[in-house]
Amino acid sequence: MKRDYESPVYKKLRTRTLRRDGHCCQMPGCSNTTRLHVHHIRPWSIAAHLRFEPDNLITLCKLCHDSIRNQEHIYEPLFMGIVRSNANNS
Repeated sequence: MKRDYESPVYKKLRTRTLRRDGHCCQMPGCSNTTRLHVHHIRPWSIAAHLRFEPDNLITLCKLCHDSIRNQEHIYEPLFMGIVRSNANNS
């Protein structure tokens, strides 16, 4: 798994995701622009085929990323809507 995060393909995808999301946390009510993570909306463990899919990635700050841990499925519809909106506006 560590190897995938370090791959040139993932690094490029991470950069594109941050740009699409305006280098800002996408959690509603949060506007942090530091300590940003690129989060897999559907985790690798259950959706390996979406590992490098741009529509499965969203920018979250560390605080928000930590706050959704083990609750990802609850946020999936919200995050998918935000990603679609951001993709249409870029």
